[in-house]
Amino acid sequence: MKETFRSDLLAGKTTVITGGGSGLGKAMALRMAGLGAKIGIVGRRLDKLQATVDEITAAGGTAACATGDVRDSAAVKAAFDAVEAKLGPANQLINNAAGNFLSASEDLSDNAFDSVVRIVLYGTFNCTRELGQRLIARGAPGEVLSIVTTYVHNGSAFVLPSAAAKAGVAAMMRSLAVEWATYNIRLNSVAPGPFPTEGAFSRLLPGSEIEKQAKRRVPSRRFGEHHELTSLVAFLMSDASPYQTGDIVTIDGAEALFSGQQFAGFAHLDRGMAKEMMAALKPKK
Repeated sequence: MKETFRSDLLAGKTTVITGGGSGLGKAMALRMAGLGAKIGIVGRRLDKLQATVDEITAAGGTAACATGDVRDSAAVKAAFDAVEAKLGPANQLINNAAGNFLSASEDLSDNAFDSVVRIVLYGTFNCTRELGQRLIARGAPGEVLSIVTTYVHNGSAFVLPSAAAKAGVAAMMRSLAVEWATYNIRLNSVAPGPFPTEGAFSRLLPGSEIEKQAKRRVPSRRFGEHHELTSLVAFLMSDASPYQTGDIVTIDGAEALFSGQQFAGFAHLDRGMAKEMMAALKPKK
């Protein structure tokens, strides 16, 4: 990829990224560090966090990490304290930590529903409030970006906890965009479509029927590339977009416009077969 932005686009930004040790979170961390931001990564697995930090520093960037569970507000505060002790005051946040799985909603347990909602919705609130309080106390401007999904508007069958939680996150960002405008804090959301990662996508065999169906849902018949998402994120978190706040920006190759709910196709299958296919997508223990 040929760089499309000047190398100091994000100079002066200190960005906390939750779930930045892998997948799209790692891609955003690497790209933003390459554009001059100091990166603080928060997550639960120190090995992955440190590996990303090492990769950033090896490329000449500045980064630090701290372990913490976003569901725990005290742990979030401690993680922010640890990151700021190494990097200085944070002025940006990307809420990327999430949990999701495919399941028929009648089979959901209390714990399964609670786990996803607490990571996505409570976790986003805990981290957003933490940064907001620090910015307001310092009288400093800042940016918050939350990674949601293309089904925040219409919901999606078979991912009920995620659909409910992500819709809440989008509403949170839009509510705070109005409330915190007086503090010069911008809040936006990005709704990515299919971008391959080492998570769920790694469990789809190349050329499998599931992968083929997923590509048929995108008019261009291809998945997104990480640099396409990280370019959008870099722009939204830069001073090049000072008037953009309270927005949900979709980047999905028109998938949502073309096909509606992301996982609705499972509804057309025999329910037993659909459950077998969804079970095959779950991580192996």
